[in-house]
Amino acid sequence: MKRLFLLEDDWSLINGLSFAVKKQGYEIDVARTTLEADTLWANGKYDLAILDVALPDGSGFDLCKKIRQTSKVPIMFLTAADEETDIIMGLDIGGDDYITKPFKLAIFLSRLNALLRRSENFNTDVTELKSNDISISLLKGEVYKQGKLLLLTASEYKLLCLFMENPDQILSPEQILGKLWDCSGHYVDNNSLTVYIRRLRTKIEDNPGEPKRIVTVRGMGYKWNTAD
Repeated sequence: MKRLFLLEDDWSLINGLSFAVKKQGYEIDVARTTLEADTLWANGKYDLAILDVALPDGSGFDLCKKIRQTSKVPIMFLTAADEETDIIMGLDIGGDDYITKPFKLAIFLSRLNALLRRSENFNTDVTELKSNDISISLLKGEVYKQGKLLLLTASEYKLLCLFMENPDQILSPEQILGKLWDCSGHYVDNNSLTVYIRRLRTKIEDNPGEPKRIVTVRGMGYKWNTAD
């Protein structure tokens, strides 16, 4: 049985979400402060974390950073913080999805289930991806270029994994957004995706102005080019 972790201080929302996820067949543990969350997380084993951002004693962003130091468990933010800067920060520090309040319960459950499915698919026997002098250690979550460790944000890492798992295949912006964040640009639009790709190119390309690894296919999308 999947076990979920919820960091939320609103009792009515806690009760509603707990009831809904238990009907889905999941177990759930709840923390109402970041202090409670630190203790609960350290003593438990979870398949997915749902984090509010604004808590009485801190921020869910801080817990996300702590989790990402030791775990690749899916993290979903569920919060009223709906500024674009908050959303981008949440994804960059390691969040896999970001839902703003108010929200529709059915959509929340659909995206939660999608995250759990993708997590199961990600935990395969493949432990390393290699192409064009770029290698990814999936067990460690580390990326190397010609043997040198690259410092990527969580979103850049996921984007690179997606490209290298689909070599020489054209991926439309909608496909990329859907696979990474389980949406069709609801909160990360094409312009934001362009920014992510530009950032990633500056780290993996020899000449970011003339990319050879992540190439743009005009009018269609992007692809990971394996040709020399």
